[in-house]
Amino acid sequence: MISRLCMIGVGLIGGSLCRALKAAGAVGSIVGCGRDPMQLERAVELGVIDSFETDIAKAVSDADVIVVAVPVGAMPAVFAAIKGHLKPGAVLTDVGSAKGSVVLAAREVFGGDESYFVPGHPIAGTEKNGVEASFAELFNEQRVILTPLEVTDPAATQVIHKMWQAAGAEVISLSVEHHDEVLAATSHLPHVIAYALVDTLARMHERREMFQFAAGGFRDFTRIASSDPQMWHDICLANKDALLDMIRRFSMDLADLAKAIEDEDSATIKATFNRAKQARDQYC
Repeated sequence: MISRLCMIGVGLIGGSLCRALKAAGAVGSIVGCGRDPMQLERAVELGVIDSFETDIAKAVSDADVIVVAVPVGAMPAVFAAIKGHLKPGAVLTDVGSAKGSVVLAAREVFGGDESYFVPGHPIAGTEKNGVEASFAELFNEQRVILTPLEVTDPAATQVIHKMWQAAGAEVISLSVEHHDEVLAATSHLPHVIAYALVDTLARMHERREMFQFAAGGFRDFTRIASSDPQMWHDICLANKDALLDMIRRFSMDLADLAKAIEDEDSATIKATFNRAKQARDQYC
């Protein structure tokens, strides 16, 4: 059981983790931290957190575990505010979708002393934002990836591993580099495509008609374009190299498919669609 947890960023992910740990009886008290007192007050009203602070230094000072659940672009500033204020034995983790930039920020701020830092990323979420959208079951049977560093204390990793298990998640470990490559392909690229497609249609002259006649497939595919633009802006820049590799690869494959359609190359079109269907049915 975590005696006192500090959640920096009480939104969908942070709020859902708080709810899940409370439901599991895995935490004593939770202090929330953020920039908007009204949102934090609402989190208290909803029972997501027990108290709140807008001063990060005060919020983390008595916490046994600190979870940073802010956009990856805000991580450096949060780490800087945390530095020097953790009590001995406290464990720090995050939920960022791009680990390389987060680890780099931690190293720059903490000066090489990251033995208490366990980078993490829950592979869960919805297109909705804010504490009002949080719910305790978000992580049930979902994967959480931890990317502990060579200097990370195994005991600290175990604390975060158990925390996520208590929230209902399946916990696995990957290297920072492997994590960012996998997520660029399976999460970051799909979001970029969804945003780009909706933006293309929205800028067409007949945009109202386009969306009026959009069927369920379009809504399903583009649902993630309703996600927080700032968060995904930060992720794109934080995982730039791996994401650009995937965009280039996808662009080449899309160009090949366009050429097959132009040439009425039925064999290539069918082969592409069949491979995709088989892979989707097998792995998803």
